[in-house]
Amino acid sequence: MTTAFDSFLLGGKRLANRIVMAPMTRSRAYGSGAVPTASMAEYYAQRASAGLIVTEGTQPSVVGQGYPDTPGLHSPEQIAGWREVTDAVHREGGVIFAQLMHTGRVGHPSLLPDEMVPVAPSPIAAKGQVFTHEGPKDMVTPRELSEPEIWQTIDDFAAAARNAITAGFDGVEIHGANGYLVHQFLAPNANQRTDAWGGTVEGRIRFALEVPRAVADAIGAHRTGIRLSPGNPYNDIAEQDLDATYGPLVDKLAPLGLAYLHLMEGPDRELARRLRKAWPTTFILNPLTYPNPTGPDALNLIEDGTADMISFGMLFLANPDLPRRLQLGGPFNSPDQATFYGGDDRGYTDYPVLPA
Repeated sequence: MTTAFDSFLLGGKRLANRIVMAPMTRSRAYGSGAVPTASMAEYYAQRASAGLIVTEGTQPSVVGQGYPDTPGLHSPEQIAGWREVTDAVHREGGVIFAQLMHTGRVGHPSLLPDEMVPVAPSPIAAKGQVFTHEGPKDMVTPRELSEPEIWQTIDDFAAAARNAITAGFDGVEIHGANGYLVHQFLAPNANQRTDAWGGTVEGRIRFALEVPRAVADAIGAHRTGIRLSPGNPYNDIAEQDLDATYGPLVDKLAPLGLAYLHLMEGPDRELARRLRKAWPTTFILNPLTYPNPTGPDALNLIEDGTADMISFGMLFLANPDLPRRLQLGGPFNSPDQATFYGGDDRGYTDYPVLPA
């Protein structure tokens, strides 16, 4: 029987196990340059026993930033900062992918330089607020991307992917979930274009196809993954007929030969099973366990064939040695939600590990 603790071959890389550290925003890349820090290198190196680490969302361009103090992958200084992170993880025997996250309409002009405003498929503001250095602010009406700007944004993803490889990453994950730019193109309430980038299912899924195609062309499909979250209402996303959108999307992504599909599960486990069946390579599942963090019971989804790998978020945040704790059946540290975003190293690099 296959278990979560068996090794796994992903895109030519031999992973120690089938346990994934999910991407989690931590907002600790302080300073105007959005450069990774020494504390970030320590944080990720502590968790290198994961079969695969996927970093926090990392903006591929200046305008792609939607939260305070999130890191980028579009400047030489950021590349150098990330090199410190990847070197630290590799010294501990880990494998690490960078998640490329363009937040689109999620954000605020106060987070951007030079009087920039957030951009999106359509000039429709997301309901809700976003945190800024001045506190929570209502999200603004974004500027609609022109077609040349859409192609430039796709190029930005590809350039950031090349930067990731220069920085020592083993690959990248395209963030197509949680109501950010790729997801905004997929969702009818956020994408009301009538050109070739909207209007029909074929139009709405086009951006979610062109980005991984460009990234795979830039660094290789074996180094490229994508994350999707069908039906996730986060950041004011509304999707109805999920099969009508995600069936064709996955069917058209499949021939690209990407390293993996990372699915954030919604309430329909059968949709996850259908997408898993249609997907030809590695299928990573972040199972729906709300309101509780994904826990040890999720490992059964590897044993029964629902997924090849399982990703853990909050539990990995609080337990740097999570694979060992899972194998032993615990105990588990409890995550401190007050220190999730920003702050110093408390609640970041000071969670204890089990004695040797």
